[in-house]
Formats: sequence, C-alpha cells, structure tokens
Amino acid sequence: MPSAQTMKLRSQNYQENVLKQGKVPKSLLKKEEKLPVGPVLLGVFLFVVVGSALFQILNVASSGQEV
Repeated sequence: MPSAQTMKLRSQNYQENVLKQGKVPKSLLKKEEKLPVGPVLLGVFLFVVVGSALFQILNVASSGQEV
C-alpha cells in the first residue's frame, strides 16, 4: 500500500488537474490535421484514375462503339 505522503501528492496532482479541466494548452492535444495519405501519392492516384477515365472516354468516342 502506498505511503501517506505518496497518496497526498497524488491527491494534490488530481485536484490541480480537475481545476485545469478545459484549459489544456494546444501542444498537449492530439493533432488531427495529419493526412493519412501524402499529397504526392494522392496526386498520382488522381492522375491515374482521372487519366484512365478520360482515356476510356476518348477511346470509346473515337471507335464509335456504343456503351
């Protein structure tokens, strides 16, 4: 079992934290602005998807096939 002094210190720290509730500095908050995918990878993905869609549209239009 912890000593009385340890319990007193823990209790003081808890009380201080309770009084600071809602006043946490921004550096302690989690950063949610981080993107899961980098901008370069996102650009390459969009280039491939949009490029392939345009290529398919042009291919169908030039061959005269109906979809």
